[in-house]
Amino acid sequence: MTPWLGLVVLLGSWSLGDWGAEACTCSPSHPQDAFCNSDIVIRAKVVGKKLVKEGPFGTLVYTIKQMKMYRGFTKMPHVQYIHTEASESLCGLKLEVNKYQYLLTGRVYDGKMYTGLCNFVERWDQLTLSQRKGLNYRYHLGCNCKIKSCYYLPCFVTSKNECLWTDMLSNFGYPGYQSKHYACIRQKGGYCSWYRGWAPPDKSIINATDP
Repeated sequence: MTPWLGLVVLLGSWSLGDWGAEACTCSPSHPQDAFCNSDIVIRAKVVGKKLVKEGPFGTLVYTIKQMKMYRGFTKMPHVQYIHTEASESLCGLKLEVNKYQYLLTGRVYDGKMYTGLCNFVERWDQLTLSQRKGLNYRYHLGCNCKIKSCYYLPCFVTSKNECLWTDMLSNFGYPGYQSKHYACIRQKGGYCSWYRGWAPPDKSIINATDP
């Protein structure tokens, strides 16, 4: 069994597999949390894959061409291979070769990057403009904030560093509007709040508490 499997539920986030395959259970996570809790965050294109005999069902090793790194400069400044379980029931990730660019997040163990269905993995062309800006600088600004999930009402924040995440209450399902368009950023006075602006955060408007 590869090392990340024991952490799969605790570190889970939304991904290409949505809620994953049968027997793969992922806890929802806002993209900002996925960013802040990952060792590696990169944009890359898959250029090859092979199956190796590791773990109960083998391990898929994808060869990638790294386009840009957003997080992980000290862990692994250049990623050439990513590892995932071969079985989707163990949260293994299936990626297209020589077709799309992907946003990939994962953890580093023994000098190797591991990812899976419970990590934040998405086709680059499917990300919103706000998510791309979040990857570049906004998410990093909010790594000291806490995004608190709300599954049913009433929900309340209990400390000044929390933002209330209510996507799961929406009729539009999950991931929702806050996942796609908002970042939780610390503001003046030490309070964290949602930020949606199209320009870099401004002290005069970042005090807003929407959505």
